[in-house]
Amino acid sequence: MKNIAFIGIGLMGAPMAKNLLKSKYKLKVFNRTKKKALQLKKNGAVVCDSIKDAVFGQDVIITMLSDDKAVKRICKSAEFIKNIKKSSTVIDMSSTSPRTAQEISKLLKKNNINFLDAPVSGGTNGAENAELAIMVGGEKKIFLKNLKLLKQLGNPVLVGKNSAGQTAKLANQIIVGITIGSVAEAIKLCQKNNVNPLNVLTALKGGWADSKVLQTHGLRMIKNDFKPRGKNFSQFKDMNNIIDCAKNKNLELPLSRIVKNMYNKLIKKGLGNYDHSSLYKSYK
Repeated sequence: MKNIAFIGIGLMGAPMAKNLLKSKYKLKVFNRTKKKALQLKKNGAVVCDSIKDAVFGQDVIITMLSDDKAVKRICKSAEFIKNIKKSSTVIDMSSTSPRTAQEISKLLKKNNINFLDAPVSGGTNGAENAELAIMVGGEKKIFLKNLKLLKQLGNPVLVGKNSAGQTAKLANQIIVGITIGSVAEAIKLCQKNNVNPLNVLTALKGGWADSKVLQTHGLRMIKNDFKPRGKNFSQFKDMNNIIDCAKNKNLELPLSRIVKNMYNKLIKKGLGNYDHSSLYKSYK
């Protein structure tokens, strides 16, 4: 059984770490705000005061952080790299740009440390139920070596070499972001025409328009339930990475650009910590 360090105990990281503890993995956890990590002590985790203490001697280090800046700050630090044993594996499950994944991969490989970029989709419900879609980039042998571990968190699929996982996640976020916008428009149209949108959600089940976004995020919009499961800050960050990734390949993504600007406006209104289904609030 692998010894694991888990860095980043947030909305997603906390339930993911709990599932690993339920599967009897030995876990050392670290979070910049220690209070968030302490909640896992009752589940059997060892709560560490520093990154050094968390990663030292561990077989696998999982990072689940907020953005590219946070990932680079930790994964490029001497405290992180110099205290990881050789031939161990770092699995970054944060959502970053493919470029960041490439940078981290090259740096770790110079230090004889394996790397998988393995971003996830499924929100807090998927994290709690160990049903996350896990898009993995890296060497096949390293993926297979850690497959059993990743299966405790959801459904891992190797999509290509390092950074391919992050590209797949951006593809996921294009579909999620644009679909949230289309669902918001559909619900607003129903409401303005005095048609109960709950009935419409039921009527569309099994049809071409049906999706998890329609059924889950649509219901949140109808109930005005914008408690964060996936924050507007995070969706905007992903939309930015999508546009940047496309720009690097001379590719124009007009729908993604529109949705990115809509999320930016929500954040400027002070709604950055609302659930990303609150894109609904953009429609008057």
